[in-house]
Amino acid sequence: MMDYENLLSQKVQRLKPSGIRRFFDLAAEMDDVISLGVGEPDFKTPWLIREAGIASLVKSKTWYTANAGLPELRKAISEYLGRRFNIHYDPQNEIFVTVGGSEAIDLCIRAMIEPGDEMLLPEPSFVAYAPICTLTGGTVVPIETREEDGFRLTAEALRSKITDKTKLLVLPFPCNPTGGVMRRDDLEAIAEVLRGTNITVLSDEIYAELTYGGETHVSIAELDGMRERTVVVNGFSKAYAMTGWRLGYAAGPEPVIKQMLKIHQYAIMCSPTTSQYAAITALTECDDEIASMVKQYDMRRRLVVDAFNSMGLHCFEPHGAFYVFPCIKSTGLSSNDFCEELLKQKKVAVIPGNAFGESGEGYVRVSYSYSLDYLVEATKRIGEFVASLGKTE
Repeated sequence: MMDYENLLSQKVQRLKPSGIRRFFDLAAEMDDVISLGVGEPDFKTPWLIREAGIASLVKSKTWYTANAGLPELRKAISEYLGRRFNIHYDPQNEIFVTVGGSEAIDLCIRAMIEPGDEMLLPEPSFVAYAPICTLTGGTVVPIETREEDGFRLTAEALRSKITDKTKLLVLPFPCNPTGGVMRRDDLEAIAEVLRGTNITVLSDEIYAELTYGGETHVSIAELDGMRERTVVVNGFSKAYAMTGWRLGYAAGPEPVIKQMLKIHQYAIMCSPTTSQYAAITALTECDDEIASMVKQYDMRRRLVVDAFNSMGLHCFEPHGAFYVFPCIKSTGLSSNDFCEELLKQKKVAVIPGNAFGESGEGYVRVSYSYSLDYLVEATKRIGEFVASLGKTE
């Protein structure tokens, strides 16, 4: 009989399953559940993009591409980043295409972190960063972000966590799950702390196009002295409603990109060819589609924030991504208990805040990447559940 406990990696066995997927799986086992748990746009991929993918198949463009991706796609990415965010990269040596932004995150951390190294991680944040670091043998150093600071990373908090072992800072803004954003002044303060160090930044900008309130996203790579120490990760899943196409990219200094690409060559070979052709059209012809989706998200954002505040659950107003992060401490329930009881009693699935780090306890993540009718019904049920508890102020 096989002894799988000793056969399998101890590091992998110690990893906790994703808190997001746990509630997604629970909801899938029940009928008539309204799920606000998964961060996936409800919009269809714009038709122009789908047409480009179909055309590539009709023309039998189904072979492997270069490991780094189609040259014309890398050129389009370079032009897009310059046009939208004023950051400039050589498409030949400083950009390569990945299987979703998630692969780019994985490659950056693996290319940087060795046993004994420390990775600074603002939390609450996306669930994937910490486990990847753990698998490399590195140490995750959480930096709590607070609602009173707009869930932004402050220079003071960053400075207090830096040691001689610090190798990498993850900068996950706009933030999943809080919707917090970093404005130019915030980033300048972070940049001032980092200048003169040998610390690299992984800037996860997958939600860069989804910002609200009149101010557009600023990449830390735009600031003086930051481009040389920053790997920008982005992709097509969120802004273009292309989650299933599995396409992202990394842009950064050539010495770093070269090592990341080496891992990609052995692990992946290349990203999906059909998706790459479709992505060229996304970058070059779909600015209007992005604007239309952002307008809808903004409407949903305001509806959901107002709904939570009206039911007595204080809700921070997010200015990026498509999540709200209401505080549920007044109910007297833990984040897990709140989500489990809500699912059981009202068949609405949301994600406990502590799935995104210990500092997320007392909050829940709610995605508003769903139709208005869906959100209205979901928030009505949540309001009924909260009222039945009788403990909110």
